[in-house]
Amino acid sequence: MPLRNQVIAKLARTAVLFATLSVCAVGHSGEEQMTRYGCYSCHRVAEKLIGPAFRDVAARYKSRQDAAEYLFQKVRAGGEGVWGDVPMIPNTVEKIPDEELRTLLAWIRSL
Repeated sequence: MPLRNQVIAKLARTAVLFATLSVCAVGHSGEEQMTRYGCYSCHRVAEKLIGPAFRDVAARYKSRQDAAEYLFQKVRAGGEGVWGDVPMIPNTVEKIPDEELRTLLAWIRSL
């Protein structure tokens, strides 16, 4: 195999490795954040508790172009009526920093 092809193949393998590690890191971090910030008090990954299952949230917003920002604003503002009558309390930046919330929402959307 020519040197150029070897380099391209090695770069491709490296890219796949980093992508895999990134997905794993987001998943692990998301699980920890769900516990740290109390999300599991009302939500579960695969079943409805008080609020919707995270897999249901991911499925509902899968094709929405602005899902990341939409969900960010919904979690910040709270509200009711989207998933039933039980309101979700607002989650302020004092409760969960912006960067952590975005990571957590990326994990939910990856389900």
